[in-house]
Amino acid sequence: MTSFNIERLPFNKDAVSVWADADSRHKNWPVVYTIEGTDEIYIGESTNVANRMKQHLDAGTRSHLKTIKVILDDSFNKSVCLDLESQLIRYLAADSKYKVLNGNHGITDADYYDRDRYRETFNELFDELLKEGVFTRSIPDIVNSDLFKFSPFKALNTDQSVAIEGVLEKLFEDLENKTDSPIVIQGDPGTGKTIVAVYLMKLLVDIAKSAPDEQLDSDSMFSDFFQEGFREQLKDFTIGLVIPQQSLRKSIEKVFAKTPGLSKSMVLSPFDAGASKEHYDLLIVDESHRLGQRSNQPSAAQNKKFTDINVALFGNDDLSWTQLDWIRAKSSHQLYLLDSAQSVKPADLPAEVTAGLVAQARESKSYFHLASQMRVAGGSDYIEFIGRVFAGTQQGPESFGNYELRLFDDLAEMRQAIFEKDKEVGLSRMIAGYAWPWVSKNNPSAVDIQIDGLGLMWNQTLVDWVSSPTSLEEVGCIHTVQGYDLNYAGVIIGPDLSYDLMAKKIVFHRENYHDKKGKENNPRLGIEYSDEDLLNYVVNIYRVLLTRGIKGTFVYVCDPALRSYLSKLLN
Repeated sequence: MTSFNIERLPFNKDAVSVWADADSRHKNWPVVYTIEGTDEIYIGESTNVANRMKQHLDAGTRSHLKTIKVILDDSFNKSVCLDLESQLIRYLAADSKYKVLNGNHGITDADYYDRDRYRETFNELFDELLKEGVFTRSIPDIVNSDLFKFSPFKALNTDQSVAIEGVLEKLFEDLENKTDSPIVIQGDPGTGKTIVAVYLMKLLVDIAKSAPDEQLDSDSMFSDFFQEGFREQLKDFTIGLVIPQQSLRKSIEKVFAKTPGLSKSMVLSPFDAGASKEHYDLLIVDESHRLGQRSNQPSAAQNKKFTDINVALFGNDDLSWTQLDWIRAKSSHQLYLLDSAQSVKPADLPAEVTAGLVAQARESKSYFHLASQMRVAGGSDYIEFIGRVFAGTQQGPESFGNYELRLFDDLAEMRQAIFEKDKEVGLSRMIAGYAWPWVSKNNPSAVDIQIDGLGLMWNQTLVDWVSSPTSLEEVGCIHTVQGYDLNYAGVIIGPDLSYDLMAKKIVFHRENYHDKKGKENNPRLGIEYSDEDLLNYVVNIYRVLLTRGIKGTFVYVCDPALRSYLSKLLN
């Protein structure tokens, strides 16, 4: 039986004054409240909600909002209210009805006594709010959405919090001293690099726009940055978030369009940044390892644009200029988030360039490392295990708790298992290495992948494929899933890889690898890529694919010898 009740009143001084005296808990009890308008909402918690409402009304910044909801429960305490407030902010920010007016610095995920029992009450409350139309989707639907996964309203883990605090300290130090130290955050797949980038964008905007006398609802490790001196340094401060991958960039644009203080114009491609007429105070580059060096671009227009940007920025079209140089030229300060092991094609920045960035950041004490695994339930042990499997150094199978890692001998059986998992928990998809031509790109009725009598099609869209209506029936490639989460990933390891029984190592087959840009030589720079060079990129691709699944990863292997090798390790 529910123990909470929701009290409703108009958001005006007369209504609040009358309501304040109606119950002693209105002035002295921990509660959570919302203030709602037509398409905006503010969520807060307070132990004196009547006084807090008067503060909101006196400030006038939310005077356009209309209705108050106060959630009361005799069993609530401060920790419970902080938790409920944080969850409401996270879920409402990812739902489609309201823009959430809160800052993101107060989101918490701290444990407390009897938390599981309280969260059962939260679920009943969310159901009630869904019935009232405050939410438009169920919580499971919200949690599986890109708006939730890439929302700036996240409860950070310790690694992420420490990194963001360090970035802020270094940035404000450089602003005060008029110096520039490139900042680097490095982390394995699933450590939340994109989350950090998006969170930091929102936090900086909130600091810049904060009022000197603004009262924050809750403390956080970032509250000091809202004090005098910091907001002044961010006056007229321009920030951009550069994302090389088109699909991920479009998903982040949707999040920014829905978040007060952010706009989708702040999300840039490397070409957008290089050609911009604006000089940015700070450019944050997600997936920095995917920035490009000079190479043959996907289109003649982009080849010309590369030349035009080089000439505009540097006065010449020296082939040594890279998109990293564009970022440096177009901004006073830079933050790079990277994992060089996720570089998936020769046109990406060379490993020695990203290694130089890391070395420079370490020297200037502006390097931060993310170690905690946020995506895969198997944790960092699973990520490291996959690395050892492809390196040939893993000696036997390992267990990863409740994480499901299964090797299938029958592709149809694996596909059916993915269908069942999608019905059960949603967001389960088939993905594969680029080991078959994309015939259906020009012939929508064509079959791309034929295995054991089963015909499958590649992804029919490059943008937000994971959430597209037909994605469950299709197979995604590296360009549609890098940077994304899945609940279950069904990974097909194609004939681009096999296992050499004599040499006891994994071998690459160029003739079975069909990403033209993924194996193209670079005559502009006089570089030819050997099979060993390309093997490293393809292994990186499969490492990315095998680390998309939050709850589990299913694997089918085309090459019999490679399947036999992996069967000794994956089951």
